[in-house]
Amino acid sequence: MKLLLHTCCAPCSVYCIDSLREEGIEPTVYWYNPNIHPYMEYKSRRDCLKEYTKSIGIEAIFEEDYGLDEFCKNVVGDLQNRCKNYCYRVRLEQVAKYAKDNGYDAFSTTLLVSIYQNHEAIIEIANEMAEKYGVKFLYRDFRVGFREGQAKARELGLYMQKYCGCVFSEEDRYSKQIKRDLEKTKTEFKKHLG
Repeated sequence: MKLLLHTCCAPCSVYCIDSLREEGIEPTVYWYNPNIHPYMEYKSRRDCLKEYTKSIGIEAIFEEDYGLDEFCKNVVGDLQNRCKNYCYRVRLEQVAKYAKDNGYDAFSTTLLVSIYQNHEAIIEIANEMAEKYGVKFLYRDFRVGFREGQAKARELGLYMQKYCGCVFSEEDRYSKQIKRDLEKTKTEFKKHLG
């Protein structure tokens, strides 16, 4: 099977690639992630994946599209549903289209390894794109290997990101700290006023 594997980052790819290889499937890694911001984060993840794919001898395609403006235009009206309505959709459509246009039998995604992603939404959108482009979606529940893959990524010294990818997910990461800082500022202001 000729499989195109959408890949969001090197750490998430570790278990996915290992388990596919155990099945006798040699995927081609496909980088397309216009949802990752700021640029230095995008670059760090992309460059780490480039090095990792070289080190394990796997074919990789890098579709460059930083995409901050387009991302913001598409999510600003519904930030709470940005993952399902834009982030998953734009990436899964691109991988399905590329797979169809370039003779792949199927596509899949490393998004399926994360215990933090909306697994059902990913499957739903991937199936929709498979039907739209006439290429098979290869489903695997990679979540069983999430911790194992993350541990191996740490052992290998891969760049480990601290948030999903977009600027709003970074804000989510700091939400408790932001609330604590706001309360502290309010308390200090009240003390200052006497």
